[in-house]
Order: sequence, then C-alpha cells, then structure tokens
Amino acid sequence: MKKNLLMMPGPTPVPNFLLKEIAKNPLPHRSTEFIVILKKVHEDLKYVFQTQNDVFIYVSSGTGAMCAALENILNPKDRVLCLVMGSFSQRWVDIAKMRGAQVDIISCPLGKSINPAVLQEHLNKNAPYKIITLTHNETSTGAANNLQALCPIIKESGALCVVDGISSICAMPCKMDELGIDIVISGSQKGFMLPTGLSFLALSQKAFQMHQKCIYPSFYFNFSLYKDALKKYSTPFTPSTNLIFGLHYALQFIKQKKLETLHIEHKERTLALRKSLRALGLDLVVPDDEDTGYAVTAVFPPKNIQANILREILKNKYGILIADGQKELKNKIIRIGTLGYIRNKDLIFFIQALEDTLHQLGYKFKSNIGVKTLKKALG
Repeated sequence: MKKNLLMMPGPTPVPNFLLKEIAKNPLPHRSTEFIVILKKVHEDLKYVFQTQNDVFIYVSSGTGAMCAALENILNPKDRVLCLVMGSFSQRWVDIAKMRGAQVDIISCPLGKSINPAVLQEHLNKNAPYKIITLTHNETSTGAANNLQALCPIIKESGALCVVDGISSICAMPCKMDELGIDIVISGSQKGFMLPTGLSFLALSQKAFQMHQKCIYPSFYFNFSLYKDALKKYSTPFTPSTNLIFGLHYALQFIKQKKLETLHIEHKERTLALRKSLRALGLDLVVPDDEDTGYAVTAVFPPKNIQANILREILKNKYGILIADGQKELKNKIIRIGTLGYIRNKDLIFFIQALEDTLHQLGYKFKSNIGVKTLKKALG
C-alpha cells in the first residue's frame, strides 16, 4: 500500500518505530504485564499535560473527551460561556446545549483569537458561569488563543476553565497546573504521533468535585469510574491495548526529546512555512503571526484556482495529503499540518510540490522563491 505524506492537522504521520509497537501481539488488558505499561503511561501523560492531576485515557476521538468534559459536570440550566473562534470551538456550544445548559457565546472573526479585554468586560457584566470553554488551537483556521492571558481571567471569575488542547498538546506550551486550568483534553492522532482512537482528559480536583454533584453523568466516560480504576492502574472498560503500546513508546520519545524542544520545533517550522507561503504571494487565513498556532496553517489559494483541485493534484501526483476547509471555508482554503512527526525535509518537499502545482495551474510567481525562503527560515 502506497504511503502518502500526511501534511494534515490530523491524522498526522505515524513514524515506523511507533507502527512496530502498535503491531505487537496483544496483551490481556487485565494482565500484570499490561498494568505495568499502563502505570508508566499515566505517569508520562502527567509530564505532557504539565500537571500533577489525573489524566484519563478514553477509547474515542477527541470529541469523546469533549463530551466527557461537559457531560460529567453539567446539570440542566447550568450557565456556560463558550469562546468561539471556528468550527471546533463551536462544538463546545453544541455539546453544552444538548445537556440542557444555558449557553452564552463570545466569538471573533475567523482567523482571529479571543480578546482578553472582551472576555473581562463580558464577565464583569454577566458572571457567574459554571464553566467557560476555550480552544487553544482552532484547527479549522490555525488561530490560537493566548492561554496566559485568558486562563487567569477565567480562574478569577470562579468558573471551571475547560480547554480544548486537541491539536496543541505537544506542539504548544499548555501548562495546566501553572495556569490553573481545570480540564484539558487532547487526542492521539495529533501531536502524539499515533493513529486515531485514543483521547485524553486531565482534570483538577475542583472539576472532580463538581462532577460528584452531576445529576446525570456520562456512563462510558464517567469520571468516577475512571478515577477508581486508575487507583489500580486499570480501566473501567476494555482499552485499546495496541494503541497504548504505541502511546507508551511515543511518550518515551517525547520525554527524551523534551517538551520544550518539541514546542520550539513546531513554532520554527510553522513560522518558516508561513514565510514561504507569503513569498509565493498567498494570503493566510490567520494574517498575524501573533495570532497563529503551531499545528496547522490555513491559506487561501490564488484567485481562479479551486482548493479542491490543488489538493487533488498534490495527492495524486506527489502523494501529499492536505486538508480542506470546513463549513463556510469548505473548498475556499487549504490546511497544512506541521503537527507531530513532520520534519524539515517534509516541509521542503511540500513547498516544492506546491510550487510545481501552482505553476501547472497557471499561477505566476518568482521561480523557486517559496523553497528558498523556507530553507533560509529553517536555517
């Protein structure tokens, strides 16, 4: 089977050394051997989430962890404030409403991030809320919220601070305990360099205490069941054992490389990519570098070139998979992932292929300018 280059915000490339771990012969999930692995995995997850709190592992996509975060805490009529900057942060709104919550929204234009002053002004007039949700990196646009500015405001209001870190964990700093975040979630198919199938949820003691007052908590994602199981380094339901084999090895790789190094690499590659795209005369969905995350870059194709045609040529001719836009941005943008196991040579190959494709489609630009700019920015 042909192996394509995944330049997407998810799933991201899975390196061969992790594929080998996932392909190992399964172990019984109640066996002593598997419990030893699970114990080490939970210890290492605390390092990645920068917390001393419990981190639960669910067999689900990241959306499952989003459901877990709200379904285990919200009661009907509870007040929730959602900070919306794109289609994925909108998902918090949809889940909260399905739980019967009263939901308020602060939104910003696509490609922008939430203004802390706007949040503070809103809370001055409308607090208190039980939960305030925000997305660290909005995968639909590539814009990022400033956790250092927003989280203290949320904490001061008394609300539970719930952060979607699905595409930011491992790529961008998210220090849960230092920032006073109560719940952080993520998914295996992003910065963890694994296939889809695992999600993670780290929660504070305050969040667990609120869960204990939830009238109708989730069954499958139930915090109490997972917390009790974690005391024995077990799981309340059947886990995805082979993905946890891969996670075990991925976390060792991350710890050996160090989070700080991963964050720097993601930032440098993203900013270098943005420079090369600008050099080609392309418009970025997130125009300002101060608003960008370091997991995905969204860009508008040149006028008269359809995004789906660009994606199709890159896939069929070069074996490069990039993502479409979503909702109102569908077939209007392309989204390029720099998340997980992406290397400098992958970025260079992508820009070379993009230049060739744009030239083939009749777009005029200075020959090789994107590649030259990228190589110079990467050093």
